[in-house]
Amino acid sequence: MNLRDLRYLVALAEHKHFGHAAEASFVSQPTLSTQIKKLEDELGVALVERTPRKVLLTEVGREIAQRARGVLREVDEIRSIARRTTDPESGSLRLGIFPTLGPYLLPHVVPRIRERFPRLELLLVEEKTETVLAQLREGRLDAAILALPVHDDQLHVEPLFEEPFLLAVPDTHPLARRKTLKLDDLADESLLLLEDGHCLRDQALEVCQLAGAGEKTGFRATSLETLRQMVAANVGVTLLPLLAVQPPVAPSAHVRLVQFRGDVPRRRIAMLWRKSSAMTPFLKSLAAVVRALPKELLDPRTLADVA
Repeated sequence: MNLRDLRYLVALAEHKHFGHAAEASFVSQPTLSTQIKKLEDELGVALVERTPRKVLLTEVGREIAQRARGVLREVDEIRSIARRTTDPESGSLRLGIFPTLGPYLLPHVVPRIRERFPRLELLLVEEKTETVLAQLREGRLDAAILALPVHDDQLHVEPLFEEPFLLAVPDTHPLARRKTLKLDDLADESLLLLEDGHCLRDQALEVCQLAGAGEKTGFRATSLETLRQMVAANVGVTLLPLLAVQPPVAPSAHVRLVQFRGDVPRRRIAMLWRKSSAMTPFLKSLAAVVRALPKELLDPRTLADVA
């Protein structure tokens, strides 16, 4: 048994297709199939159910694949220890981030990261929160920037910043004439929200619950940009995180941004990594770079179209 064969088995468990697993492993399909068969012969058990249309792992195959993920993760940690000992600021870093933050935060922090760590290869992965968390736990990511709360005792949580929400309304909406508003002012509103799976949807629903507002039925957006355009089209109102309306994002015509006062709704952003990670000292330094955002980026009063 060798690490290469374990990687082939894990790839097959993830893709459930010999061809796709081989492609992901950068080998030919016959090579991968042969090595899986050799692993089965060595272990004396069937790992795979081969059917004409798809590949299924046996019960023992699934258990061994799960154990193999842990073994491979530990091997990667050993390599990380060696690499970080010789040069802690070089090599590759796989960083996950969720879609309603990535496009708006990264333009502000990537140049700072490149300046502070010029030899670092930053590999960015943008996925929904649950996918990012799964990849982080499996060792396919080194760290992630996510919205709290995240409940996992195996992960270290390094707080970064709090990001306020604004209310985006059509410029003809009665609330567009308001300089500021309170959560209670949303009591009779139905908000446009994202589809299931986005953490911003859960955060917006929490705000709706606090304010006594509801969700606009019959529509769920796939992105913040879609929400923004629906507001511009006078379909309804929505919550937008502050970084999503800061330059370099261009202002949207016919959309008015109104600031909250009092108990301002906001989301807490943190960097997370496995507590067992050999990269912890470096990741703390990286988090400090991300945390050092200019204060005006997180202050809604700096926006020209917010009173």
